[in-house]
Amino acid sequence: MLKSRISKLKRPHDECSDSIIILANGPSLAETIRMHAAKLASSTCMAVNFAANAPEFTGLRPRYYIMADPHFFLRTDDPNVVRLYKSLSAVSWPMMLIVPKQFRSKASSFVKNPCITVDTFNFVGLEGFHSFEKACYGLRLGMPRPRNVLIPALMCAIWLGYRNITLVGADHSWLKSIWVNDDNEVVSVQPHFYKEDDKEVQRVRSEYTNYRLHQILESFHIAFKSYFGIRRFADSKGVRITNATPGSFIDAFDRGSL
Repeated sequence: MLKSRISKLKRPHDECSDSIIILANGPSLAETIRMHAAKLASSTCMAVNFAANAPEFTGLRPRYYIMADPHFFLRTDDPNVVRLYKSLSAVSWPMMLIVPKQFRSKASSFVKNPCITVDTFNFVGLEGFHSFEKACYGLRLGMPRPRNVLIPALMCAIWLGYRNITLVGADHSWLKSIWVNDDNEVVSVQPHFYKEDDKEVQRVRSEYTNYRLHQILESFHIAFKSYFGIRRFADSKGVRITNATPGSFIDAFDRGSL
């Protein structure tokens, strides 16, 4: 309650669609783009994290872009973060950049582009009785524990008033690519639809060396549990979330096709 502030997040006046597609950065998104590029380009979409560094970004022209990890706002010495803000500064279509409330001023200073407006959300995890959660989520004070960017992306899409939300690129198949090497270091390969450079791969790998397997599995548990919190909130608002990601490990939402 001390961290949250009133959120005025609302959709732009020129956006009247009831449907939105959230483009998570999982490896399956590459095939989805190849098969459905025209539909994605003509739909209201939300992109996340490093998507702007991918060559497909300008063809998709997402209406919304969301970042949550403090790394994007505190590590401007990271060349991939520098490239990200350069890519966003070159956007030539109307786009809303959505960031945690505490990073609004930084995001506004990093992105100098009249095509982009910056809005915010409360990057606060809330848990409790279902009635308490529903009330707090409805007031936009917080969300199910935001283990990854897809959790605030879904909540912001609901808060923006979209009634039909479709997920693509939400593979979440991390359990297929995690192991412990002979030095007792946890290795987790988390591929994206774009090719990452060696520096980003090394950054993620070095971060995982600081964690034990039980901590990482607990983190996975938090993420998958949070989706069921989102499902309950979406159902209470009459919002339908469809997971159109082939082979996705997320079991909280109905499956469907794009």
